[in-house]
Amino acid sequence: MEKVKVLNLSKGTIILEEAEVADNFFLRLKGLLGRSGLLPGKGLLIKPCKAVHTVGMSFPIDVGFVDKEGCICCQMENMFPNQFSPTVRKAKFVIEAPAGTFQMTETAVGDYIELIKI
Repeated sequence: MEKVKVLNLSKGTIILEEAEVADNFFLRLKGLLGRSGLLPGKGLLIKPCKAVHTVGMSFPIDVGFVDKEGCICCQMENMFPNQFSPTVRKAKFVIEAPAGTFQMTETAVGDYIELIKI
């Protein structure tokens, strides 16, 4: 599975040291289901993606929706299990990170990100 590092160019921070890339139907369908949690600095990048849910998950996550320019156009912090995000039409992909990651890295709507293959 492809992995990327997720950088916040606007803040000069690393959002995720290692994000698995879910870029086919089966990987996107599974997402984070079946996991007991995410380690700090680890996460998932889902592409293409305009909406997510946490049905069946057992831990909260931070979710960032990123548009074609690489700008975070919507984010949900501390999204608890059994919730649904809004559909974000502008989004091209989604970053799912451990809850608290966006606060810790000061990541916000309007920030630009960069993906580096690792």
